[in-house]
Amino acid sequence: MNGEKGPLDRSTAVTYASWFKALADATRVQIVSLLARRGAPMNVGEIVEAVEVGQSTVSAHLKILSEVGFVLVDRVGTAAFYRINTACVECFPSAADLVMGRPAPTPPTCTTTSGAGR
Repeated sequence: MNGEKGPLDRSTAVTYASWFKALADATRVQIVSLLARRGAPMNVGEIVEAVEVGQSTVSAHLKILSEVGFVLVDRVGTAAFYRINTACVECFPSAADLVMGRPAPTPPTCTTTSGAGR
């Protein structure tokens, strides 16, 4: 049920939970924020330098963020460039709205090849 008085339907709740879980780490929040504010693709080295965390840690975080669709990967030859998925940013519900009982946004419709919105 997606009404104002009832809970979110299970499928939507599962999707939102995966998004919140992906953002349940300060470094991942920093990476999402960096990519959103930068507005242009960045390679791992640039992200490492900006968030001051090791390369393997950043790569692991980028994998999690790309699995839920917050981050998209563009391959250019052997290089990988990461960018924010603006479609998911637009449909990501506000945690405050959900916690405070405000009507939830329309169920997620983000579509990527990496699974967001499923």
